[in-house]
Amino acid sequence: MPNLQLAAIGNCQIASLIDDRARMVWTCLPRLDGDPVFCSLLQEEEDPAAGFFDVELSGAVSSTQRYRLNTPILETVLTDDQGAQVEIVDFAPRFPLYGRTFRPAMLIRQLRPLTGRPRIRLRLRPVGRYGAVRPDTTQGSNHIRFLLPEQVLRVTTDGSTSALLEERAFVLDQPVTLVLGPDEPVTEAPGDLGRRFLELTTEYWQRWTRGLTIPLEWQDAVIRAAITLKLCTFEDTGAVVAAMTTSIPEAPGTVRTWDYRYCWLRDAYFVVQAMNRLGATKTMESYLRFLMDLAARSGDNHLQPVYGITGSARLEEIHVDTLPGYRGMGPVRVGNQAHEQVQNDVYGSVVLASMQSFFDQRLVHSGGIDAFRALEPLGEQALLRYDQPDAGPWEYRGRARVHTFSAVMCWAACDRLARIARVLGLDDPAARWRSHADRLHAEIAREAWNPGLGAFAESFGGDSLDASLLLLSDLRFLSPDDPRFRGTVQAIEKDLRRGDYLFRYSADDDFGAPETAFTVCTFWFIGALVATGRRDEARELFEHLLARRNRLGLLSEDIDPITHELWGNFPQTYSMVGIINSAMLLSRPWEDAI
Repeated sequence: MPNLQLAAIGNCQIASLIDDRARMVWTCLPRLDGDPVFCSLLQEEEDPAAGFFDVELSGAVSSTQRYRLNTPILETVLTDDQGAQVEIVDFAPRFPLYGRTFRPAMLIRQLRPLTGRPRIRLRLRPVGRYGAVRPDTTQGSNHIRFLLPEQVLRVTTDGSTSALLEERAFVLDQPVTLVLGPDEPVTEAPGDLGRRFLELTTEYWQRWTRGLTIPLEWQDAVIRAAITLKLCTFEDTGAVVAAMTTSIPEAPGTVRTWDYRYCWLRDAYFVVQAMNRLGATKTMESYLRFLMDLAARSGDNHLQPVYGITGSARLEEIHVDTLPGYRGMGPVRVGNQAHEQVQNDVYGSVVLASMQSFFDQRLVHSGGIDAFRALEPLGEQALLRYDQPDAGPWEYRGRARVHTFSAVMCWAACDRLARIARVLGLDDPAARWRSHADRLHAEIAREAWNPGLGAFAESFGGDSLDASLLLLSDLRFLSPDDPRFRGTVQAIEKDLRRGDYLFRYSADDDFGAPETAFTVCTFWFIGALVATGRRDEARELFEHLLARRNRLGLLSEDIDPITHELWGNFPQTYSMVGIINSAMLLSRPWEDAI
């Protein structure tokens, strides 16, 4: 049965999810939002007919997996009932070349016998148009071409192409390399190319992780989260996807199945913020180029909540009937209707994501007056929209309200513009934006406060709660010791906590009551506990969440509070951000290690 005990490999152009049997079950080509040539993750059958790349070991009885130290390079060891073992190393090349970063739409798979005489069968079965099309094939002396509707794939190998094409079992008595990518000739021996690319890719990732500013405690968890966030960036434009998958349901049997292979401005802000805390500021610089391009293309300065990874505005949502869905739970969706929604927090998300560029002198392209002027129209939009109904951060499809979180993010846009103007020495704009921010703050505090709850409500004049209000201190709308913040945290804990998890809200939405905990909300609660002095409780809750990661250290969007099973799209950037932020808050200082 498909599950989310998956590893993620990639190179900021493509990514692949691999199960514990070394089967590639989800791979979009030629980029993160492309056609899934391997899509068996969204099929119900134990042995789907196509849509995977498998290494089948005869008599297999066990499997172990690990990432190579501080890299997204996966090592899988399969063992058969006679003790014979085969090692599979999977990676997507990424390293400097000719003054640029080489990141082809290529996957390399290396097979090596470790003990005994393992007998394996290779099954390479790509598909096209979301499982609808099986490719025609042509065979060369050392390669096979797969002719798909929108692309042609080529696998080049120093093993037997006949055994691969016929899916014939053979004894693996020497190393075999398979290079899967575009229909381009491989001009050197596959084994030599694989070894060279592996060495260069290992060197790249280990050098990248050495540049991170990590906490003393939970280093492995933070490094794995940082690498995973990096894999969720599309380097060509700087966009950040919310997850690598589409349509993993939020709970068993629900129709809450969404396509997350796009760039939500809100989610991307949280990713940029977390990476900045680790010193990985290039993610921010690339993302800001993406944002500035969006702003330049938006003549009326209206921003959508979500865009395609190339900046495309139209993400028409359709149901795909050629895939049954994860464990048969459909619908499978391509595109996302959220691009049509009004979510007024996006203006604050853009300004907040840009903030550090005006203060960090390490940056090559630091913010200046021109960048500030480009952000001011977004602040004007925030002023117009802070008290207007929207779909809110949870993207309600059937209702609109003046959501407190959206209003606070609009305030944050004005507040940060005032701070930026001040550091740039722009006295008049600084005073103007400070006046706007103070006015919004007073009105939001008046309209969103519910005396009966003793807390801020999720909407103006509302009487219910949602977990986004746990960020009021982090966003600097309230100080941690403000009685209103403490009251809000206590009310949310009482209403939304289920054991060791936080739900995003408890009221019914367009699809009924939520059934699973939204993982990042528990991380937000951990941050609120730290802010209000409940540090020991926060550490205990954080350790519990770390134990919920899959065996490769990854998290999805949701967790079942009873079974603890992972649900929702995977790996989820929100959740991986939570690991970094919580570890940075809770870790003992480095001086304690001396």
